[in-house]
Amino acid sequence: MFVFSREVDAYRIDPALVKSRGMDRAKGSLERDPVIDAFRKDVDRTLLERNLGLSVEERFLQLMELQRFAAGLRDAGRKAREA
Repeated sequence: MFVFSREVDAYRIDPALVKSRGMDRAKGSLERDPVIDAFRKDVDRTLLERNLGLSVEERFLQLMELQRFAAGLRDAGRKAREA
């Protein structure tokens, strides 16, 4: 878990959480997290890589398109309930 530290004005990893999750660097390696492993198989990495390749402007355009789509769904739902 990342915790914002005002003193250094940066993100850092909370050492207490690191040790409780089996990620103590003193051991020399990080233990695998079974929860992350369970979800990893369902993640389409090609979509992540494609989105990371977009510019900031392209990401905002995608977001605006998604918002228009959501507004259309809300309007359709409202009209269906009124009918």
